[in-house]
Amino acid sequence: MAVKFIDLFAGIGGFHLAFHDLGAECVFASEINPHARKTYETNLKKISPELFESGNFNDDILKIIDPAAQVPDFDVLCAGFPCQPFSQAGYKRGFSENLDSRGNMFFRICDIIKAKRPKAFFLENVRHLIKHDNGRTFAIIKKTLEDDLGYTFKHKVVKASDHGLPQHRPRVFIVGFNKDYGDDLPEFIFPEATPLKKTMSDIWGGECSREVGYTLRVGGRGSGLHDRRNWDAYLVDGKERRLSSKEGKEMMGFPSNYEFPVSEVQALKQLGNSVAVDAVEATAKSILKYLEENFAEEEVKKYA
Repeated sequence: MAVKFIDLFAGIGGFHLAFHDLGAECVFASEINPHARKTYETNLKKISPELFESGNFNDDILKIIDPAAQVPDFDVLCAGFPCQPFSQAGYKRGFSENLDSRGNMFFRICDIIKAKRPKAFFLENVRHLIKHDNGRTFAIIKKTLEDDLGYTFKHKVVKASDHGLPQHRPRVFIVGFNKDYGDDLPEFIFPEATPLKKTMSDIWGGECSREVGYTLRVGGRGSGLHDRRNWDAYLVDGKERRLSSKEGKEMMGFPSNYEFPVSEVQALKQLGNSVAVDAVEATAKSILKYLEENFAEEEVKKYA
Protein backbone atom coordinates (compact mmCIF):
# COMPACT_ATOMS: atom_id res chain seq x y z
CA MET A 1 0.00 0.00 0.00
CA ALA A 2 1.41 3.38 -1.04
CA VAL A 3 2.36 5.98 1.51
CA LYS A 4 -0.29 8.70 1.68
CA PHE A 5 0.54 12.38 2.01
CA ILE A 6 -1.27 15.71 2.20
CA ASP A 7 -0.13 18.90 0.49
CA LEU A 8 -0.84 22.07 2.50
CA PHE A 9 -0.18 25.58 1.15
CA ALA A 10 0.27 23.56 -2.00
CA GLY A 11 1.13 26.34 -4.47
CA ILE A 12 1.53 24.77 -7.89
CA GLY A 13 2.37 21.27 -6.72
CA GLY A 14 6.12 20.92 -6.17
CA PHE A 15 5.66 18.64 -3.16
CA HIS A 16 2.95 16.71 -4.99
CA LEU A 17 5.16 16.03 -8.01
CA ALA A 18 8.12 14.98 -5.86
CA PHE A 19 6.22 12.49 -3.70
CA HIS A 20 4.12 11.19 -6.59
CA ASP A 21 7.28 10.43 -8.55
CA LEU A 22 8.33 8.19 -5.64
CA GLY A 23 5.06 6.27 -5.67
CA ALA A 24 3.24 8.07 -2.84
CA GLU A 25 -0.42 9.12 -3.07
CA CYS A 26 -1.79 12.61 -2.38
CA VAL A 27 -5.13 12.31 -0.53
CA PHE A 28 -5.72 15.97 0.41
CA ALA A 29 -4.43 19.34 -0.76
CA SER A 30 -5.10 22.94 0.21
CA GLU A 31 -4.32 26.14 -1.69
CA ILE A 32 -6.20 29.42 -1.45
CA ASN A 33 -4.78 31.44 -4.36
CA PRO A 34 -7.17 31.07 -7.34
CA HIS A 35 -4.42 31.38 -9.96
CA ALA A 36 -2.24 28.76 -8.26
CA ARG A 37 -5.27 26.50 -7.83
CA LYS A 38 -5.88 26.67 -11.57
CA THR A 39 -2.30 25.70 -12.36
CA TYR A 40 -2.31 22.97 -9.70
CA GLU A 41 -5.48 21.33 -10.97
CA THR A 42 -4.53 21.64 -14.65
CA ASN A 43 -1.35 19.65 -14.05
CA LEU A 44 -2.02 17.41 -11.06
CA LYS A 45 -5.48 16.18 -12.05
CA LYS A 46 -3.74 14.18 -14.77
CA ILE A 47 -1.78 12.13 -12.25
CA SER A 48 -4.02 12.25 -9.14
CA PRO A 49 -7.63 12.36 -10.43
CA GLU A 50 -9.10 10.91 -7.21
CA LEU A 51 -7.86 13.90 -5.20
CA PHE A 52 -10.14 16.21 -7.18
CA GLU A 53 -13.02 13.80 -7.75
CA SER A 54 -13.28 13.18 -3.99
CA GLY A 55 -13.60 16.89 -3.23
CA ASN A 56 -10.34 16.90 -1.26
CA PHE A 57 -8.78 19.90 -3.04
CA ASN A 58 -9.51 22.43 -0.30
CA ASP A 59 -9.43 26.17 -0.99
CA ASP A 60 -8.89 27.58 2.50
CA ILE A 61 -7.13 25.95 5.43
CA LEU A 62 -9.23 28.08 7.80
CA LYS A 63 -12.26 26.09 6.67
CA ILE A 64 -10.76 22.99 8.28
CA ILE A 65 -12.57 23.31 11.60
CA ASP A 66 -12.46 19.60 12.50
CA PRO A 67 -9.31 18.07 10.99
CA ALA A 68 -10.10 14.61 12.35
CA ALA A 69 -13.29 14.52 10.26
CA GLN A 70 -12.38 16.75 7.31
CA VAL A 71 -8.90 15.44 6.47
CA PRO A 72 -8.43 11.82 5.33
CA ASP A 73 -5.92 9.62 7.12
CA PHE A 74 -2.38 10.07 5.83
CA ASP A 75 1.24 9.23 6.62
CA VAL A 76 3.19 12.38 5.75
CA LEU A 77 2.17 16.04 6.06
CA CYS A 78 3.86 18.34 3.55
CA ALA A 79 3.65 22.11 3.80
CA GLY A 80 5.51 25.05 2.34
CA PHE A 81 3.79 27.33 4.82
CA PRO A 82 3.61 31.07 4.11
CA CYS A 83 7.05 32.60 4.28
CA GLN A 84 6.28 36.30 3.95
CA PRO A 85 6.20 36.99 7.72
CA PHE A 86 9.64 35.41 8.09
CA SER A 87 11.31 36.56 4.86
CA GLN A 88 13.97 39.22 4.54
CA ALA A 89 11.79 40.57 1.74
CA GLY A 90 8.77 40.77 4.05
CA TYR A 91 8.18 42.66 7.26
CA LYS A 92 9.76 40.06 9.57
CA ARG A 93 6.70 40.07 11.81
CA GLY A 94 6.68 36.40 12.68
CA PHE A 95 3.85 35.05 14.80
CA SER A 96 2.21 38.30 15.91
CA GLU A 97 -1.42 37.76 14.91
CA ASN A 98 -2.27 41.43 15.06
CA LEU A 99 0.43 42.24 12.52
CA ASP A 100 0.33 39.42 10.00
CA SER A 101 -1.96 36.40 10.32
CA ARG A 102 0.04 34.44 7.74
CA GLY A 103 2.70 33.67 10.36
CA ASN A 104 0.06 31.92 12.42
CA MET A 105 -0.71 29.48 9.62
CA PHE A 106 2.01 27.33 11.17
CA PHE A 107 -0.37 26.62 14.02
CA ARG A 108 -3.06 25.46 11.58
CA ILE A 109 -0.56 22.83 10.49
CA CYS A 110 -0.10 21.88 14.13
CA ASP A 111 -3.86 21.50 14.60
CA ILE A 112 -3.91 18.94 11.79
CA ILE A 113 -0.86 17.10 13.15
CA LYS A 114 -2.43 16.97 16.60
CA ALA A 115 -5.73 15.61 15.26
CA LYS A 116 -4.36 13.11 12.73
CA ARG A 117 -1.01 12.05 14.29
CA PRO A 118 0.74 11.29 10.98
CA LYS A 119 3.98 9.34 10.92
CA ALA A 120 5.97 12.28 9.61
CA PHE A 121 5.99 15.90 8.48
CA PHE A 122 8.08 17.76 5.91
CA LEU A 123 7.99 21.56 6.13
CA GLU A 124 9.72 24.16 3.96
CA ASN A 125 10.38 27.86 4.46
CA VAL A 126 12.88 30.63 3.76
CA ARG A 127 16.23 30.18 5.48
CA HIS A 128 15.81 33.46 7.36
CA LEU A 129 13.18 31.66 9.46
CA ILE A 130 16.03 30.21 11.54
CA LYS A 131 17.29 33.64 12.61
CA HIS A 132 13.99 35.51 12.69
CA ASP A 133 13.46 37.52 15.88
CA ASN A 134 16.91 36.43 17.14
CA GLY A 135 15.95 32.79 16.81
CA ARG A 136 12.81 33.02 18.95
CA THR A 137 10.40 32.21 16.11
CA PHE A 138 12.31 29.05 15.19
CA ALA A 139 12.55 28.07 18.85
CA ILE A 140 8.75 28.26 19.11
CA ILE A 141 8.37 26.10 16.00
CA LYS A 142 10.82 23.52 17.36
CA LYS A 143 9.27 23.42 20.83
CA THR A 144 5.75 23.10 19.43
CA LEU A 145 6.59 20.21 17.13
CA GLU A 146 9.05 18.43 19.41
CA ASP A 147 7.75 18.96 22.95
CA ASP A 148 4.07 19.80 22.54
CA LEU A 149 3.23 17.43 19.67
CA GLY A 150 5.78 14.68 20.33
CA TYR A 151 7.79 14.53 17.11
CA THR A 152 11.48 14.39 16.37
CA PHE A 153 12.88 17.55 14.79
CA LYS A 154 15.66 17.92 12.25
CA HIS A 155 16.35 20.85 9.95
CA LYS A 156 18.81 21.79 7.25
CA VAL A 157 19.29 24.68 4.83
CA VAL A 158 19.12 23.08 1.39
CA LYS A 159 19.88 24.81 -1.91
CA ALA A 160 18.30 23.79 -5.22
CA SER A 161 21.85 23.49 -6.55
CA ASP A 162 22.57 20.86 -3.89
CA HIS A 163 20.39 18.50 -5.89
CA GLY A 164 21.22 19.11 -9.50
CA LEU A 165 19.28 22.28 -10.33
CA PRO A 166 21.14 25.42 -11.51
CA GLN A 167 19.64 27.81 -8.96
CA HIS A 168 20.79 28.87 -5.50
CA ARG A 169 17.41 29.03 -3.73
CA PRO A 170 18.43 28.25 -0.12
CA ARG A 171 15.47 27.03 1.93
CA VAL A 172 15.15 25.50 5.36
CA PHE A 173 13.72 21.95 5.28
CA ILE A 174 12.22 20.70 8.56
CA VAL A 175 11.52 16.98 9.00
CA GLY A 176 10.07 15.12 11.97
CA PHE A 177 8.72 11.70 12.91
CA ASN A 178 6.01 10.64 15.34
CA LYS A 179 7.49 9.44 18.65
CA ASP A 180 4.27 7.50 19.34
CA TYR A 181 6.03 4.81 17.29
CA GLY A 182 8.96 4.72 19.72
CA ASP A 183 11.04 7.13 21.79
CA ASP A 184 14.27 5.65 20.45
CA LEU A 185 13.83 6.59 16.78
CA PRO A 186 17.22 7.02 15.09
CA GLU A 187 18.35 10.41 13.85
CA PHE A 188 17.05 11.38 10.42
CA ILE A 189 19.86 12.14 7.99
CA PHE A 190 19.28 14.53 5.10
CA PRO A 191 20.59 13.32 1.74
CA GLU A 192 24.04 14.31 0.56
CA ALA A 193 24.40 16.94 -2.13
CA THR A 194 24.73 15.78 -5.74
CA PRO A 195 26.42 17.38 -8.77
CA LEU A 196 24.58 19.76 -11.11
CA LYS A 197 22.53 18.00 -13.78
CA LYS A 198 22.69 21.07 -15.98
CA THR A 199 24.02 24.62 -15.94
CA MET A 200 22.46 27.94 -16.91
CA SER A 201 24.17 27.59 -20.29
CA ASP A 202 22.13 24.39 -20.77
CA ILE A 203 18.98 26.22 -19.67
CA TRP A 204 19.54 29.07 -22.14
CA GLY A 205 20.97 26.99 -24.96
CA GLY A 206 23.89 29.41 -25.19
CA GLU A 207 26.99 30.51 -23.28
CA CYS A 208 25.79 32.01 -20.00
CA SER A 209 28.06 34.02 -17.70
CA ARG A 210 26.65 32.16 -14.66
CA GLU A 211 26.83 28.42 -14.07
CA VAL A 212 24.22 28.55 -11.28
CA GLY A 213 21.31 30.95 -11.61
CA TYR A 214 19.81 33.46 -9.25
CA THR A 215 17.05 32.49 -6.84
CA LEU A 216 13.67 33.01 -8.55
CA ARG A 217 11.66 35.66 -6.74
CA VAL A 218 8.07 36.87 -6.69
CA GLY A 219 8.68 40.55 -7.34
CA GLY A 220 11.36 42.91 -8.58
CA ARG A 221 11.40 41.85 -12.21
CA GLY A 222 13.31 43.88 -14.79
CA SER A 223 15.97 45.30 -12.47
CA GLY A 224 18.77 44.92 -15.00
CA LEU A 225 22.04 43.02 -15.15
CA HIS A 226 24.01 45.30 -12.82
CA ASP A 227 21.30 45.95 -10.23
CA ARG A 228 21.91 44.15 -6.93
CA ARG A 229 18.21 43.20 -6.92
CA ASN A 230 18.45 41.52 -10.31
CA TRP A 231 17.32 37.91 -10.57
CA ASP A 232 15.82 37.59 -14.05
CA ALA A 233 18.43 39.17 -16.36
CA TYR A 234 21.31 37.04 -17.68
CA LEU A 235 24.24 37.57 -20.00
CA VAL A 236 23.95 34.93 -22.74
CA ASP A 237 26.26 34.86 -25.75
CA GLY A 238 27.26 38.40 -24.84
CA LYS A 239 23.68 39.72 -24.84
CA GLU A 240 21.25 40.49 -22.03
CA ARG A 241 18.32 38.07 -21.91
CA ARG A 242 15.30 38.09 -19.65
CA LEU A 243 14.08 34.96 -17.87
CA SER A 244 10.67 33.54 -18.88
CA SER A 245 8.56 30.81 -17.30
CA LYS A 246 10.09 28.35 -19.78
CA GLU A 247 13.55 28.75 -18.25
CA GLY A 248 12.08 29.23 -14.78
CA LYS A 249 10.28 25.91 -14.63
CA GLU A 250 13.41 24.09 -15.78
CA MET A 251 15.43 25.81 -13.04
CA MET A 252 12.81 24.69 -10.51
CA GLY A 253 12.72 21.07 -11.68
CA PHE A 254 9.23 21.08 -13.17
CA PRO A 255 8.74 18.78 -16.18
CA SER A 256 8.84 20.20 -19.69
CA ASN A 257 5.14 19.39 -20.22
CA TYR A 258 4.09 21.35 -17.12
CA GLU A 259 1.48 23.90 -18.20
CA PHE A 260 0.69 27.41 -16.98
CA PRO A 261 -2.95 28.25 -17.79
CA VAL A 262 -2.33 31.77 -16.47
CA SER A 263 -0.54 34.91 -17.63
CA GLU A 264 3.25 34.99 -17.90
CA VAL A 265 3.38 37.39 -14.94
CA GLN A 266 1.37 34.92 -12.85
CA ALA A 267 3.47 31.98 -14.04
CA LEU A 268 6.71 33.62 -12.91
CA LYS A 269 5.12 34.63 -9.61
CA GLN A 270 4.00 31.04 -9.05
CA LEU A 271 7.47 29.70 -9.78
CA GLY A 272 8.98 32.25 -7.39
CA ASN A 273 6.67 30.97 -4.66
CA SER A 274 7.26 27.29 -5.38
CA VAL A 275 9.65 24.65 -4.08
CA ALA A 276 12.55 23.23 -6.07
CA VAL A 277 11.17 19.82 -7.06
CA ASP A 278 14.44 17.89 -7.22
CA ALA A 279 15.57 19.12 -3.80
CA VAL A 280 12.22 18.18 -2.27
CA GLU A 281 12.27 14.80 -3.99
CA ALA A 282 15.72 13.96 -2.63
CA THR A 283 14.57 14.61 0.95
CA ALA A 284 11.23 12.89 0.29
CA LYS A 285 13.09 9.76 -0.78
CA SER A 286 15.05 9.80 2.47
CA ILE A 287 11.82 10.24 4.46
CA LEU A 288 10.15 7.30 2.74
CA LYS A 289 13.22 5.13 3.27
CA TYR A 290 13.25 6.12 6.95
CA LEU A 291 9.60 5.11 7.27
CA GLU A 292 10.36 1.77 5.66
CA GLU A 293 13.21 1.09 8.06
CA ASN A 294 11.65 2.32 11.32
CA PHE A 295 7.86 2.05 11.09
CA ALA A 296 5.45 -0.87 10.65
CA GLU A 297 6.62 -2.59 7.48
CA GLU A 298 3.17 -3.69 6.37
CA GLU A 299 2.00 -0.07 6.32
CA VAL A 300 4.81 1.33 4.22
CA LYS A 301 5.68 0.73 0.60
CA LYS A 302 9.23 -0.34 -0.19
CA TYR A 303 11.54 2.48 -1.30
CA ALA A 304 14.88 0.75 -1.73
